Amino acid sequence: MKQQDATAQMNAMFGPFQQALTEGWGKAVNAFGQIGGTAGGTAPEIPRITFDPGRLQAIQQQYVEEAGALWRQGLAVPVPGDKRFAGEGWAGNPMATFSAAVYLLNARTLLAMTEAVEADAKTQARLRFAVEQWMAASAPSNFLAFNAEAQQKALKTQGESIARGMQNLMHDIRQGHVSMTDESAFEVGRNVATTEGAVVFENELFQLIEYKPLTDKVHERPLLLVPPCINKFYILDLQPENSLVRHATAQGHRTFVVSWRNPDDSLAHTTWDDYIEKGAIAAIGAVQAISGQDRRGGKINVLGFCVGGTILGTALAVLAARGQKPAASVTFLTTLLRFEDTGILDVFIDEAFVRFREMQMGSGGLMPGADLASTFSFLRPNDLVWNYVVGNYLKGESPPPFDLLYWNSDATNLPGPMYAWYLRNTYLEDKLADKDAVTVCGEKVDLGRIDIPAYIYGSREDHIVPIGGAYATTQLLSGPMRFVMGASGHIAGVINPPAKKKRSHWLREDDTFPPTHAEWLEGATEHPGSWWTDWDAWLKRHAGKQVPAPKAYGNGAAYQAIEPAPGRYVKAKA
Repeated sequence: MKQQDATAQMNAMFGPFQQALTEGWGKAVNAFGQIGGTAGGTAPEIPRITFDPGRLQAIQQQYVEEAGALWRQGLAVPVPGDKRFAGEGWAGNPMATFSAAVYLLNARTLLAMTEAVEADAKTQARLRFAVEQWMAASAPSNFLAFNAEAQQKALKTQGESIARGMQNLMHDIRQGHVSMTDESAFEVGRNVATTEGAVVFENELFQLIEYKPLTDKVHERPLLLVPPCINKFYILDLQPENSLVRHATAQGHRTFVVSWRNPDDSLAHTTWDDYIEKGAIAAIGAVQAISGQDRRGGKINVLGFCVGGTILGTALAVLAARGQKPAASVTFLTTLLRFEDTGILDVFIDEAFVRFREMQMGSGGLMPGADLASTFSFLRPNDLVWNYVVGNYLKGESPPPFDLLYWNSDATNLPGPMYAWYLRNTYLEDKLADKDAVTVCGEKVDLGRIDIPAYIYGSREDHIVPIGGAYATTQLLSGPMRFVMGASGHIAGVINPPAKKKRSHWLREDDTFPPTHAEWLEGATEHPGSWWTDWDAWLKRHAGKQVPAPKAYGNGAAYQAIEPAPGRYVKAKA
């Protein structure tokens, strides 16, 4: 009889959580149908979900065993090893700790169920993504009624934290996004993007910034940096101590940066070809002319970061098809040229999603920057979404100033035709890397024509450009190459100044490039600290002799200083 009572009590306590588990799975499966967007107003058909019976039975058995173990521990369950439940309030509230433990059990079980689904790899990845999103959103820490730490703070402040949370919520509603930092603490040109320079050329797509030399002599071959157009350029120039722009200038390079315009309706019909011809190719030509390299038949060094690298690689292939090779070397930072390994972003891309975007904006329109920013934030929902929901609204806290997160919140739009072409020809069909498979600016693109020295960098924990995707570039180019893997992710791995002595990088000194990154890594050696010093030594070999630093910006009447850096394009809001 006692056993029956205990079982009834256990069922009563775990019943709601088991119901939540079932509902969570159902909502995850429904969300699966919306991940790819809609086409023609019709949601993509949801595949029939079936499970491997043996694995499902094992999952169910494990769930019962772990649930029983939790029941036997009761309110004495230890605080889960999850930072969402690490505060003192959780440790001091046994019921809250118990609910967190049960939530984590359900989360583990749901994720295990996605592995038991009998489906192709992409369907499994989409289900896993949907489950992760649902579980991140449904964590008890996200709700004041269950968040013991927020409740404790409300009591200590006599409700003041709740009032501040409401004020923070209203502020974020007005600004249109969740605050990740104190945005009032920063201003572009005042305390971010402050390296001294001037805009020396501009067209409807970009401004070209030339930076003031920091050395008496500079290398004769200037350096052009092409950042991603889906973000603003000053990720490369946040603060003096972590600025790649300032670092390159201090190394004696005459440094130029493309500052992409934040598109408005006047650019709603801009194409991928425009970004190549009027963007990267125009910038290369301007730097050649300003430095006098065009007259001397000399070359420049170029660097592309993320999508900026994809644009730059396409531009170099187009120029090579025209018989022009203006670059002495190229650096690709976390760049995809072969789009076979695209990581978590692959869950969004299918024919229906791309066709919908083509119908929506392929002939004109804008992809709103806020939508892009939201998409990238939800790739890491606990760190970049719910962490701030809890802090800002439930606890009434104001996030501290952080330059990187200020930049991350400074969104940019994209022209619809350019965005639609990019989606289809890279992420969906992966044709950019196939010889002569796409035509850009009237030329068949063959990345194998890029036969100049190339420095290729990838970040080990990058969730936007997976390390395997970055490494794939080594299989496409035909010149001498150097591949370097850095620690950390898409931004922190790249923006890693040597003075901080943080993170490692990996090199393979024989400079051989087996088919896969895993094979490359077997022969690689770890080196402490930033990869920047290795790049410095490599770039110096391709930068030419030292010449007196220029005394003025630009060159002649055609390229005069228009306005001080960082220019007005970067200040335009989406």
